[in-house]
Amino acid sequence: MLPTSLDSLILEFDRALRAVAGVHHAERPSPAAGLDEADLDSTARADGAALMRVNHVGEVCAQALYQGQAMTARDAQTRESLRQAAREEGDHLAWSMERIRALGGRPSLLNPLWYAGALALGVGAGLLGDRWSLAFLAETERQVEEHLTGHLEKLAPEDAPTRAVVEVMRADEAQHRETAVKLGAAEMPSPVRAAMRAMAKVMTTVAYRL
Repeated sequence: MLPTSLDSLILEFDRALRAVAGVHHAERPSPAAGLDEADLDSTARADGAALMRVNHVGEVCAQALYQGQAMTARDAQTRESLRQAAREEGDHLAWSMERIRALGGRPSLLNPLWYAGALALGVGAGLLGDRWSLAFLAETERQVEEHLTGHLEKLAPEDAPTRAVVEVMRADEAQHRETAVKLGAAEMPSPVRAAMRAMAKVMTTVAYRL
């Protein structure tokens, strides 16, 4: 039997490959299951696919962030909460990919780059200590909630399957933020929040097109 540390390394590498390759399987049924596909025009379909590509990139980054933070977390409860959130975000990853394909789109060509960058951020946040790691998590989830609310305003009203997925994703992100706060997240300084928002803007702009 392989040493536990090597087993863990192999599992983390497998998670990374699945996230980047877009072959992650959801544990929960998709909120879109059972809903009829709308007869969207080409513009609405392309826009919906691009928005879900942005969301998929966000979930690729979430997997990497949680992975990096869990690897460096000091407290066992914090580590388990991060892993639980990652499992739920894994559902988002699979659901987003399903909607991209249903709308005739493709995932981002830059997923390996997004993953690597987010993993580095996750490790860095974790090395600052659990309170700051949780602060980074809480602020990330707050900003993701805002992005998803904006996407609901942009998605075609008749695209019920995609809207259902985004609504459940938004509810989960809010729960993750609340959990981070309850676990003792520090208050993120305003300049750091602004920097995170600027980074997110670059990511979403590029991912919408690539």
